[in-house]
Amino acid sequence: MIENQRHHFAMPSDVHYLNCAYMSPLPDMVRAAMASGISAKAQPWNYKPADFFSVAEDFRASAARLFSTDADNIAIVPSVSYAMAIAAKNLPLARGQSVVLLADQFPSNLYVWRKKAAKAGARIVTVARDPLPGWTPAVLDAIGPDTAIAALPHNHWTDGGLLDLAAISAKCRSVGAALVLDLTQSLGALPFDLAAIQPDFAVSAGYKWMMSPYGTGALYIAPKYHDGAPIEQTWMGRAGSEDFARLTDYRDEYQPGARRFDMGEKSNPPLLMGAKAGIDMLLAWGVQAVSDTLAAKTTGIAQAAREIGLIADDIGTGCDGRAPHFLALRFPGGVPSGLTERLAAANVFVSLRGASLRVTPHVYNDEADSTALIAALSR
Repeated sequence: MIENQRHHFAMPSDVHYLNCAYMSPLPDMVRAAMASGISAKAQPWNYKPADFFSVAEDFRASAARLFSTDADNIAIVPSVSYAMAIAAKNLPLARGQSVVLLADQFPSNLYVWRKKAAKAGARIVTVARDPLPGWTPAVLDAIGPDTAIAALPHNHWTDGGLLDLAAISAKCRSVGAALVLDLTQSLGALPFDLAAIQPDFAVSAGYKWMMSPYGTGALYIAPKYHDGAPIEQTWMGRAGSEDFARLTDYRDEYQPGARRFDMGEKSNPPLLMGAKAGIDMLLAWGVQAVSDTLAAKTTGIAQAAREIGLIADDIGTGCDGRAPHFLALRFPGGVPSGLTERLAAANVFVSLRGASLRVTPHVYNDEADSTALIAALSR
């Protein structure tokens, strides 16, 4: 269990922010790293050509550790939609085949597949969840011989409903389907076994559970796709681009590994230095320790919520229940009018997603935050 880390965040004691799935507050160390990056840009005469590459490689190395993979397998991306465009460009999809998605999936992992399916004459298979036993059995039933791609999260963004990615990956491999993952609502808060799951592509935007600035993200690309086509032809993606004196000695060869897929103008010191600092904090705490700590917080809130008549799911394992860092509270009589606005007036900040109140604490939350939430809901 991780001791309370509120002292690392610019969060007043009377602010009860239980909304990390919306956006993480930036830790002081991240803001300091971003300030260092701004200082570097403010004095470009001190910013050497080698710095364009070292800043990117430092971030790539930390992101690779979070994914438990080699740095060569990580591309630097600004968003999930950018990463999904790369995946869609490099995965085959033929007429009559299908792409498997979840019902009410986040749009960044949906629109690109709709477009690709329409162009190929393929179809979208949307998996609806049966509350019992959860998402996984329904996804496994949806994956069949005509499945080309399954594009999924680790847990659903609205209520934290958990998927057994190892089982789903095995089913994908058995039918020759590619597995594409959006881990934005899980990486950094939920252990992810890349070796066991073996996705083809897996991305996480940084501004939620990675505690990083907006506009930063990391994309895992399996080695078999490293010779694929990027969506941009960037000068830094080409071999030999470290030598600024020879940039017009144009090269057909790319940088090694997944670097050809990096976004243009990736070497933005404030963003990448800040994102690296956020990831490094998570690595120092340990993702399993973060997950265990958040499980205790959400379990305590769930129990207190049940005592005032609300409905809350238990933490799941494999395919049942919810992810430990998510809690969805439901109301027997429906969502009260103006609920989140009234909670915000009490300095309690959560999100309403569908018919559920989404509560997502982090290591900066303490008992006072949980108490304030339950007290406001009781009123």
